[in-house]
Amino acid sequence: MKILVVDNGGQWTHREWRVLRDLGIDAQIIPNDTPLPEVLKLNPSGIVLSGGAPRIGLSDSLGRCAEYIESGLPVLGICAGEQFMARHFGGKVEPGKVPEFGKVLLTIDDKNDGLLIGIPEKITVWASHNDEVSVLPGTFKNMAHSKDCAIQIMRHKTRPLYGIQFHPEVEHTESGDKFFENFVEICKKHGKK
Repeated sequence: MKILVVDNGGQWTHREWRVLRDLGIDAQIIPNDTPLPEVLKLNPSGIVLSGGAPRIGLSDSLGRCAEYIESGLPVLGICAGEQFMARHFGGKVEPGKVPEFGKVLLTIDDKNDGLLIGIPEKITVWASHNDEVSVLPGTFKNMAHSKDCAIQIMRHKTRPLYGIQFHPEVEHTESGDKFFENFVEICKKHGKK
């Protein structure tokens, strides 16, 4: 089983790769401008869209990430990856009223979802963002919030597409590895075997 980590210029892309490798997954980092046919030749079971450089989720295109989202594979968008996914489906991203940096208390609103199995209802996570999803796309549902950010985790209602505003790959995030473990299980269920 292989999961690709798309490098969008974020500071923690290698941590995402490392967490997956530590879980025994054949993970590989690819540039975000890799043509989709080349991506599919690698036979991945899922894709992680990494975070990006400051403000990139607000307006930039993130290379070929739209093609990856539409590939039919499970996708986990982190920070700018989530913001891009929201914009791709007609949502809106704006500067947050209160940017979140450092430790943030998160409340899980939907513990029944596969991505959130085994995650406590309240956890401390590591955030690093000025911008956030302000309008959820109509095909998505919100699954978690914090005091200053209403949409911390989102998922497509019918497809295995997920977005996370914070950084589960950073050691300061409680249960961070569990998010990746759960995404691996989603990839086993919905991705290529």
